Amino acid sequence: MRTIFWAGLAAFALDQISKYVVIHMMELARIGAIDVWPPLINFRYGENRGINFGLFGDASAAGRWVLIGLAVVICSAVVIWARRRASTAIAQISAGLLVGGAIANVADRLIYGYVLDFLNVSCCGINNPFVFNVADIFIFAGAFGLILFTDNDNAGGKKKRQSRRAKKVG
Repeated sequence: MRTIFWAGLAAFALDQISKYVVIHMMELARIGAIDVWPPLINFRYGENRGINFGLFGDASAAGRWVLIGLAVVICSAVVIWARRRASTAIAQISAGLLVGGAIANVADRLIYGYVLDFLNVSCCGINNPFVFNVADIFIFAGAFGLILFTDNDNAGGKKKRQSRRAKKVG
């Protein structure tokens, strides 16, 4: 559980620090765009009021609270599931990254009313209109890590329970 907590805290802190530096200190909110390493990496100011890629961005204030509540429920479920199933350190780190990133976006919704996005990646003559943030990277990496590094063998859990029962009997 400690590994999940520390990975989540690191993801949360890195996201919030990156947003503060880029949006406020570099004044991206005022400037609107900064070319960092064109065309690959650019900073473009964005306010995401919906879910991924701005889907359902027309939601009312009530919709914002629904998204916050949904994120908290999903994070809670991931932590409960990871405590039971994420037996390796890398799986626990993955769970922490996912939860930390999601909670960072929840913090944005609570503070600003929307999620701050600033990263834009384009390549090879394709102009990508979408922006994202560091929390989104952690959410994706955490979900991908859970898929790759979590033992999906249900029999493993049964064997552990049977082994515990055998020890109690013996």
